[in-house]
Amino acid sequence: MSTLWGRAEQLDFRSRVRGCLLGGGIGDALGAGASGAVPEPGSLPEEVDLVPAYGRRGAVTWATQLTLFTADGLIRAQISRDRGHWHPPTDVHRACLRWYATQRDWGPDERRADNGWLAMEEWLYARRDPALPLLLGLGDEVMGTRAEPKNPRAADPGAVLRSAPFGLLVGWEPELVGLLAAECAVHTHGHPAACLSASAYAVIVHGLARRAPLEAAVGAALKLLAAEPGHEPVTAALTEALQSVRAGVPDVHRVAALGAPGGAENALAVAVYCALVAEDLRHGLSLATAGPTARAAAPLCGALLGTWHGETALPPLWLAELEGRGTLLELADDFAMELTQSQALHGGGSHEAAWLRRYPCG
Repeated sequence: MSTLWGRAEQLDFRSRVRGCLLGGGIGDALGAGASGAVPEPGSLPEEVDLVPAYGRRGAVTWATQLTLFTADGLIRAQISRDRGHWHPPTDVHRACLRWYATQRDWGPDERRADNGWLAMEEWLYARRDPALPLLLGLGDEVMGTRAEPKNPRAADPGAVLRSAPFGLLVGWEPELVGLLAAECAVHTHGHPAACLSASAYAVIVHGLARRAPLEAAVGAALKLLAAEPGHEPVTAALTEALQSVRAGVPDVHRVAALGAPGGAENALAVAVYCALVAEDLRHGLSLATAGPTARAAAPLCGALLGTWHGETALPPLWLAELEGRGTLLELADDFAMELTQSQALHGGGSHEAAWLRRYPCG
C-alpha cells in the first residue's frame, strides 16, 4: 500500500481501525457473559444481548485490555523506527509488561506517568480472569523468542486474542505482519498451534484492513502458513472453516463442532466461519457465542467483522454500553494517525513532545 494517504483513504482506514478495536471489544463483552453450553444439533442461532459480567453489562476481559496495550506498543514501535532504533517485538513485549503491571498493582501510580497515557487509565487495572500462560510468560522481564519460547505447551487462544493490532499495520507486507505476530505470540504462548494461529489471524485482519474480501484474506494466510513447520493443525482448522461455509445454512451446532477441541486454532476457525456466514455483525456474533469457544471466538469474530465493514457496522446499543469505549476510540484514532500522519506527529516539529509524552520510547 502506498505511504501517500489521501483524505478518503485516511477516513476509511480510521473507520476500520475503530471497527477492529471496538468490534473486538463488543465480542469480548458478549463472550464474557456466554454460557459456553453446547447447542442441540440443527439449532438456529438465538439473537444474543449483553448480560452482566464482572458486575455490569458490557464489561470486557483481559483480552481487550491486552489488545489495547499491544496497539500501544505498535505505535511506539513505529515512532522508534522513525527515530532510528527499531525492534518491534521488544516494544510490544514492554507494552505487555505494562499490562502485567495493571494486573499486579492496585491502580495507576502518578509517579509512573512517564509510562504514557494508557497506563494511567484506571479501569484497565481490573483483573478479568487472565489466562495463566499470560501471567507466567510476563511474570519476569525475559522475552520469549521463536527459538526459546515462553510456555512451549500453551496452546490456548491467549496469544491470538491480542493479535488483531498487528494486522492493522497496512504499510507492511503480509509476510512481515505474520512474522511479527508469531514473534510476539511466543512471549507467552510457545506451542506452534497457538503461535501460528496468532500469525494467521493477524494476516487475515491485515487483508481486511487493506480492503480484501474475507475469503481472500484467509487464502493469503493459508498460503503463508504452508511454509511454517507445525502449521498442519492451523491449516486444517481454517480449511474446515471454509468448507463448513459451503455445507449449508449456518447453525450453532456446526459452530460448536468447529470449536470442540478448544485450542487456539479452533477458536480461530469458529471466528472465521461466523464472520464469513454473518448477515451482519449482530448475526455473526450470535453464532460465535455458541459453544465452548465463545469467550475467544466472539472477540476474534467481532474484530474481523469490524475491520471488514468499519465502525458504522457496529450495533449502536451494544457500543453505547461497552466498557472502556472512550479509551478504545482514543487509541484507535491515535493508531490511525500514527500510521497515516507520522511526520506531522514526530517529524521534528516544535510540538512533537506532546505525542512523545503520550507514547514515550526507549
